[in-house]
Amino acid sequence: MSGINDREKAFETKFAQDETLRFKVVARRNKLLGLWAAEKLGEADADAYAKTVVAADFDRPGDDDVLEKVAADFTKKGIAIDAATIRSEMTRLLAVAKEQVAGE
Repeated sequence: MSGINDREKAFETKFAQDETLRFKVVARRNKLLGLWAAEKLGEADADAYAKTVVAADFDRPGDDDVLEKVAADFTKKGIAIDAATIRSEMTRLLAVAKEQVAGE
């Protein structure tokens, strides 16, 4: 019975580690997206704007809240960058974030 409990505990530990890593990667991706968007928006404080993008991810599960926030900010400033372009950038930056977090 001990072997089953040990195995179950190992799976739980692995799951927790994977979820922590996934959270870090997505948060890093959102920060990078915020920095990318801040440049396009002409934001004076890119880091502060990037923090608002990271915080937007806590509104709802999934990526749509982040996408909608950035798209709305572009629209407010009259910048013609569509949702497909933002989503493409999110995909590109996810790979960059994975590399960065893995290198830490």
